[in-house]
Amino acid sequence: MVDYTMKVQEELHFWKHKMTKRTGLISRTSKKAQTKVNGLIPDKVHNVMTESIKNMVKATLVGSNITSKKRPTTVLSLYERDELFKEKLSLFRKTAVVEGAGTGAGGIMLGLADFPLLLSIKMKFLFEAATVYGFDPNEYEERLFLLHVFQLAFSSEETRKETLAIIEDWEVQKHLIADMDWRDFQQGYRDHIDLVKMFQLIPGFGAIVGAFANYNLLDQLGETAMNSYRLRLLHPYERWSEES
Repeated sequence: MVDYTMKVQEELHFWKHKMTKRTGLISRTSKKAQTKVNGLIPDKVHNVMTESIKNMVKATLVGSNITSKKRPTTVLSLYERDELFKEKLSLFRKTAVVEGAGTGAGGIMLGLADFPLLLSIKMKFLFEAATVYGFDPNEYEERLFLLHVFQLAFSSEETRKETLAIIEDWEVQKHLIADMDWRDFQQGYRDHIDLVKMFQLIPGFGAIVGAFANYNLLDQLGETAMNSYRLRLLHPYERWSEES
């Protein structure tokens, strides 16, 4: 199992490099355009959207808590946790694909319903991820952590680097963070999915886009969640390796 731990350490090294490297020209250009558009939107509108997404996320967290009655898994090896996590990801990815295809096929009205439905699937998935890796999502600190995992998966280049640093040093940071920066949270998420979700609103074409987009969004969240929890489990080992 030492060999597997070393393998995971290598994967974490490459993943952290990918998360902190500079984005491509197309992504930077798109971000500049989105920033310009957001600058034209009145603060009052931003505040309303921030509160809406904040309340939606909090409601989803409560709902996930109600439906997640499983106790954290505490007796599995890292390899067994990773394999169980991959099984969970596969199931949630299929659910997201079906949901995306169904709402995308319905045009604008059902397409708009995709936002809260997909958000609910993602939050439920993160609750399952926490239990697989031995953490209790009933605890406030763990809910705060999974929100940071979510933000790490769907955020700008600058926010991504800051969030990764927080996750890497979570045992210290969790005592310093009282709540999320909900404005940054909702803005990063919206910027990340706005373009592809607009295509999903097109009748006929939307079903294909919805299924494909939701598959990739769950995949992205899955990779981020797995490696974030790996970092927490292996953090003492990682620090020892760096000091050696």
